[in-house]
Amino acid sequence: MTELADRHLILGLTGGIACYKMAEYIRRAREQGATIDVIMTEAAGHFITATTLQALSGRPVWTSQWDERPGNAMAHINLARQADAILVAPATANFIAHQTQGLADDLLNTLCVARGHCPLLVAPAMNREMWLHPATQRNIAQLGADGVTILGPASGEQACGETGDGRMLEAHELLDATITFFQPKRLAGRHVLITAGPTMEAMDPVRVLTNRSSGKMGYALARAAQQAGARVSLVSGPTALPTPAGVQRTDVESAREMHAAVMARVKDADIFIGVAAVADWCILEPAREKLKKDASGTPPEIRFGPNPDILAEVAALPDAPYCMGFAAETDDLYAHAHAKRLRKKVPLLVGNLAQEAMNANDTRLVVFSDGPVREFARMPKMAAARALIDVLADAFAGASATSRRS
Repeated sequence: MTELADRHLILGLTGGIACYKMAEYIRRAREQGATIDVIMTEAAGHFITATTLQALSGRPVWTSQWDERPGNAMAHINLARQADAILVAPATANFIAHQTQGLADDLLNTLCVARGHCPLLVAPAMNREMWLHPATQRNIAQLGADGVTILGPASGEQACGETGDGRMLEAHELLDATITFFQPKRLAGRHVLITAGPTMEAMDPVRVLTNRSSGKMGYALARAAQQAGARVSLVSGPTALPTPAGVQRTDVESAREMHAAVMARVKDADIFIGVAAVADWCILEPAREKLKKDASGTPPEIRFGPNPDILAEVAALPDAPYCMGFAAETDDLYAHAHAKRLRKKVPLLVGNLAQEAMNANDTRLVVFSDGPVREFARMPKMAAARALIDVLADAFAGASATSRRS
């Protein structure tokens, strides 16, 4: 999946040691389909070479406002008019101050002043004292007021040996922020609560009863919802997946722990998405010590009891959020998923075949609702998550409009 396909970016580098991170950014962004024109200030050339950036971007690097390649000597105009966005990373305190005042004394600053309607994203990078200086804070606030998107900075160890705010985001974080910037904010201002991953039910201190869910679909939906502008709370069973940027994650293990975490957070949720593969049963009396195999080899007797039905319970709340559930079936998908939606009384239910989806990177989904069944072709789970967020946003907007009219 190329998440920046057909996007034309201008990448501006100013004089900071964090320039080295942008080599990785360019490589990753091109893998996602982006076309990148690089503009370097003179100071940036002290930290990374134009030759390196040209080799990675596959395009000539721009360093002078007097460059004659455009023919009309107006690179600052031509480049901005061709781009979907401008990202300046690293952005030094000096560059930020220049932009606040509209100063245009080199190609990058001039282009940013002359950018017209082209969006500007800025990733600050500087010593912690420079970042905390009142002038820098005033300038950052002014850029934000002017409509510039500020990415970071992070806190951490800095090249000077000090630790604190001012460290530029890493390449993968900047790439994710770039992708997020271009996503329609269809869930802006909404709180989305999502469950993901498997649950584990203890048999003894060593063994658990679990399932094959990887959590990939739930995490993709959390990322897609966050990129659509939502505040996302993710309640996750055990997985090895990294937390999507901007998502608040709560780790749980058993179905009962997941139930408690969901019920503690659902009160202010606008939308609930139950993706987790929650165990239907728990082991009633887990052994306190490891179960041993005796000489006869007789297996232990295990008694099961029902776990709470998280999706159905959330959907039945007096002020329930808009609910979307999942059904992973192994056969007769349409009949089982349709019956599950009616039984749990949710407006949307997404069905798939477990043997095709679990631990896979792609999936084929079917959406069940009061309207016609919608089938999606097999696609990467991130693409599927974006498609589902569009379906969900439409359905949520329709339900909200109906509620207002009534």
